[in-house]
Formats: sequence, structure tokens, C-alpha cells
Amino acid sequence: MKTSLKTFIFILICASLFSCTSKEPYQLPKNAKELLTGKTGKNWKIAWRHNNGTRMNMSGCFLSYRITYLPNKTLMDNNGDYKNCGESLSANWEIVTNKDGKSYVKWIGDQLSELLNTPKNYKYFKILKITEDTLELQHRHKQFSTESTFIDTYVTEHIKIKDRNFHR
Repeated sequence: MKTSLKTFIFILICASLFSCTSKEPYQLPKNAKELLTGKTGKNWKIAWRHNNGTRMNMSGCFLSYRITYLPNKTLMDNNGDYKNCGESLSANWEIVTNKDGKSYVKWIGDQLSELLNTPKNYKYFKILKITEDTLELQHRHKQFSTESTFIDTYVTEHIKIKDRNFHR
């Protein structure tokens, strides 16, 4: 009886320890702005995208898509350079951290409402990771009739990504 009580207490303690642990928010590096923009601007391409945890096919406009973040806190993409990829985006950006310690890239601009199908002129992208060559952002987007959570992993232009268009 003593052994089973000790085992029960041990299991209860372990369960309470594991259930109370919470994942700390990603800590931005001190040089996050420079990692995002480089010294004079940095081009990022989508390496892969996940929609509600499922990897999406990267074809057409996804393969040609590039976004450039500049140190003067502006950004632009190249959609308008490609047929049927839509209008190019030009906006401002800033890095913000909420009260829970989660960091976001906030885009601000008049085009966002129309291009991103949102009623606001701003959009938040949660920063999951930022290094010299990798930028991982999470955002919500209404696609078709439901809202989805996307995680986009961007890499710098010189990085070769095997199998981006994996459905071919």
C-alpha cells in the first residue's frame, strides 16, 4: 500500500510539473532589425509554407515571390513583376513586442486592406525565428471561407531550397 501511494504521489507531481510548464516566447536577437534588413535591404523568398500544419505546394507566383525589407522601415514585394501574381505591395514595417513577450513584424499601409483581404491597414506577423539567412513568420489569413494559420519560412536569395515545388 505504501509503494502504490508513493507511486501515485510521484505520478501526480510529474503530471503537475509537465502541465504547468509553458513555452517561453521566442526571444528576438538584439540585432533583429539588421537580421531582417541587412545593411542596405534584404530580399527574402519563401522556402516553404504550411497551412494549418500542412505543407503547401510552392508553384507559380510563390516560386517567384520576393519581399524586400529596408532599414528605413519600408518593404516591398515583386508581385507586379509577374503576370497574374497581383499588384506589388509597398508598406511600412516595425517590430513590436506584446505584453506576453511575443514579437511581431507589423506591416502598415493603405494597400493591405485590399491585398490581404483585411478590414485594417495593418497586419501582424508573429516572429518564430530570425537569423542571418532564415525568417519564420506566423499569421492568420482568411482563405476561402475559413481562417487559417500560416507559417511561412523565408530564406535569403542565395539559399537553394530543394523540392520547393514538391507536387511536380
